[in-house]
Amino acid sequence: MKQKIAVVDYGMGNLRSVSKALEHVAPQAEILLTDAPDVIHAADKVVFPGQGAMRDCMAELDARGLRAAVQEAAASKPFLGVCIGQQMLFAHSEEMDTPGLGILPGNVVRFPAERMFDAQGTR
Repeated sequence: MKQKIAVVDYGMGNLRSVSKALEHVAPQAEILLTDAPDVIHAADKVVFPGQGAMRDCMAELDARGLRAAVQEAAASKPFLGVCIGQQMLFAHSEEMDTPGLGILPGNVVRFPAERMFDAQGTR
């Protein structure tokens, strides 16, 4: 039987790029784009993408009633947060003073500008 990998769709994720990457690295798996808690619960693994501001992502997750399903999946099965989806796993983000899911202890903080590099490795 194929392993089922649920990609959580709460309206804020980079779903196409995440799905294509999963199809490439796990061609034997069934990739399920879903906003249904029962599909998330039934999946063998869960991928939690996100794009945009964490405050908006958290609001959409709650508006779609997916918070509990995501928290339960993260506690019970292989779980991967991607981009803002990874940041949402933490307790808090300093961006707009946003509470996260609290799955991981800690806060998401902005790197100081003097420590940042561009894509070419220069400051």
